[in-house]
Amino acid sequence: MPLLLVPLAGGPKPLVLALLFLAEFGSGLGVMILDISAASIFQAVVPDRLRARFSGAYTFVNYGVRPVGSLVGGVLGSTIGLRPTLWIGAAGAIAGGLFLLPSPLPHLRTLPETAEESG
Repeated sequence: MPLLLVPLAGGPKPLVLALLFLAEFGSGLGVMILDISAASIFQAVVPDRLRARFSGAYTFVNYGVRPVGSLVGGVLGSTIGLRPTLWIGAAGAIAGGLFLLPSPLPHLRTLPETAEESG
C-alpha cells in the first residue's frame, strides 16, 4: 500500500519528498516483515535436505523477475508516460499480494512441524 504514495507525489517539493519518504519507509518495513515471516515459514515447512535447493530456487525467481520488471517499466514509461506507469506498478504490487488473502497464511499463528520432525 505505501507504493500508492509514489504516483500521488506531486505539488510542492516538501510534499513530494514527504510522500516519497513515507512510501520508501513503509515499503522497507513491509519487506523486512515479509522476509522474516517467509524465512520462518520456509524453515518450518521445508525439510532440511531440500532447504538449499528451495532457497536457491526462491532466490532465482525473486531476483530473476526484477530485470524483466525493469525492462517492462522502462518500455511503459517511454510509451505511456511516467505517472501512468507508476500507477500500473503500484496496482501490480498490490495485486501481487492479493492471492494471499484466501490462503491459510493470514490466519497462521503457529508454525507447522516439518515432515522430518513429525515422522
